[in-house]
Amino acid sequence: MRILAAGDEFVGTELLKHAVRAELGTEPVFSELSLPWPVVPFGPVGGVNEASGTEEQVIEALAGAEVAVTQMAPFTKAVFAAAPQLKMVSVSRGGPVNVDLRAATEAGVAVTYAPGRNAAAAAEFAVGMILAAMRRLATSSAELLGGTWRGDYYAYDKAGIELEGSTVGLVGYGAIGSRVTKVLAAFGARVLVSDPYADPAAIKADGAAPVELDELLRSSQVVSLHARLTEETHHLINAEKLALLPHGAVLVNTARGGLLDYAPLPELLRSGKLGALGLDVYDVEPPPADWALRDAPNVIATPHLAGASRQTAERAARIVAAEVGRYARGERLAHVANPEVLG
Repeated sequence: MRILAAGDEFVGTELLKHAVRAELGTEPVFSELSLPWPVVPFGPVGGVNEASGTEEQVIEALAGAEVAVTQMAPFTKAVFAAAPQLKMVSVSRGGPVNVDLRAATEAGVAVTYAPGRNAAAAAEFAVGMILAAMRRLATSSAELLGGTWRGDYYAYDKAGIELEGSTVGLVGYGAIGSRVTKVLAAFGARVLVSDPYADPAAIKADGAAPVELDELLRSSQVVSLHARLTEETHHLINAEKLALLPHGAVLVNTARGGLLDYAPLPELLRSGKLGALGLDVYDVEPPPADWALRDAPNVIATPHLAGASRQTAERAARIVAAEVGRYARGERLAHVANPEVLG
C-alpha cells in the first residue's frame, strides 16, 4: 500500500510517517509532500478552505497512493478526478475543511478527521486568555516593557476581577468547552453554558448551568466562545447580542473568527461596554494593517495559537495513523465525515 504523507511545519511529514509505521508495524511505501503552513498562512484553494499548497502539488505527490494522511493539503474535485486509485484521506484536524466532501463521496473516497486532537491545548489556552484579559496581564506587561509603570491599575475602578465568584458564560460545549467548564468550576467561578446540541445533564454534572444564549449574555461578566463554525453559528455573536452584555464584560474568542461580528468591537471597547477583549481568531487572518482593533483599548491578540502544542501535533498524527491501521485491517473507520461511502 502506497501512502501519501503530506505534512507541514506543525504536523510534519516525518511525524505522520512515524505514527503510521508504529500503527502498522511495517514499513509501507510512502510518497511525501511538505507544505509551508504555518509559515505561509492557509487560504482557499480550488473551492476548499484553510488549505496549504496547490492542487498540482497534491496531484503529483498522489501518484499511485491508495491512502493520504495530511493536515492542510487541498483535496479538491480536481485532485480526486486525477487520483482514481485513492480510497481514503485521513485529515489530522477537528474537521476536514480542506477536503471537498461532495467530490470525495462521488469518487468513493472515505474522509476521516481527528476530533479532540487539540482539546487540551485549546482549553488551557482559553483559560489563560480569560485570566489575561480579566487581570490585564498582556497589556500591563507591554506597557511596562515600553517604559510605562501603570500603578493606576491598582485603583479600584481600574482593578481586574477574579474568576472566583464571577459568572462565566461558555458558548459551546464540545470537547474544548467541556474541559474549560471543569477548570473554571475548579477556580470557583459560576459557569453558564449555552449549547442547543449538548446534553443538559452532562453540563450539570460538570458543575455548570445550561441556559439560553440571551440569558448567558445578560448574566456573564466573562463570555468565552467555543462553538463550531457553521452557517447557523456564523456571526452568532453580533451587535444585537453584544448589546446584552453587562457593562465592562470581558469577551474571549479562541474558537473561530466567523462566530463573532468584529465590526462593533472597537467602539464597544472605547465606550467601556466591553472591559477587555481576548482574541486568537479573526474574521480575516492575518488581520490587515489598518485593522480597527489595533488601537482599541484593552485588547489581547494572539496569532491563532490555541491549538499550538507539541502534544497536539503528536496526537493528531496518532489519530490519523489509527485510521490507516483500521483501513489496512479492514476494520470500520472511527471518525468518518462522509459515512455514506462505507455502504
